[in-house]
Amino acid sequence: MSLDGTNSYLLAAPSSETVVVVDPGPLDEPHLAALQSDGRVELVLITHHHRDHTEASARFHELTGAPVRALDPLYCHGGASLLDGETLLAAGVRIEVLATPGHTADSVCFHLPDDGPIGSVLTGDTVLGRGTTVLGCPDGTLGEYLDSLDRLEALGDAVVLPAHGPVLPNIGEAARAYRAHRMERLDQVRAALSALGPDADVGAVTDVVYAEVDPSVRRAAEQSVAVQLQYLRGPEHAQLA
Repeated sequence: MSLDGTNSYLLAAPSSETVVVVDPGPLDEPHLAALQSDGRVELVLITHHHRDHTEASARFHELTGAPVRALDPLYCHGGASLLDGETLLAAGVRIEVLATPGHTADSVCFHLPDDGPIGSVLTGDTVLGRGTTVLGCPDGTLGEYLDSLDRLEALGDAVVLPAHGPVLPNIGEAARAYRAHRMERLDQVRAALSALGPDADVGAVTDVVYAEVDPSVRRAAEQSVAVQLQYLRGPEHAQLA
């Protein structure tokens, strides 16, 4: 589910003696030590609450004293909740906060407009380095996710720095490809409902739309179907079987 693992990022201007850490990740002491090896940690940012991004947050705050900030106050340590549209200045870097719900309700991306000639954007799990992301049900909604893709597409040619998988060259292209994939899946769900009946449950639709899916990711496929049924039918259909 996490591809090659969770990518943690260090942000700093060339002359800065401090760094910003994004997503310290799971509780792994050697990894946390490595994150401290390039300078004093001034700030820690969280893209969303999932454990593979936040498990080490409290420990890293203890080690560094740096405030940990997330959109959800439950995942903040010594710092305030992030605000959509907020601009942060830390380690000599300008960081713009973009709320991008969909994968989770508290998902945010961090736009770095001054990173090279076209800027970059840390996308958390909203856009991955390969494959497509899971929309959690009922925490994530497809309508919100499509709106979030619109926000990211508006960043143009910025480089994509995802929380899982390799760097991608262009957020606009990635967002358009993600949207096309979602529309294709919606068409498949509509076709399944046409064949099974409009009241078909999540499991039956998943059997049709994700017939070839590996059993290890069956639950993720069911979550995706539940989110799509919610989008088509309304929020009262958000629950998994």
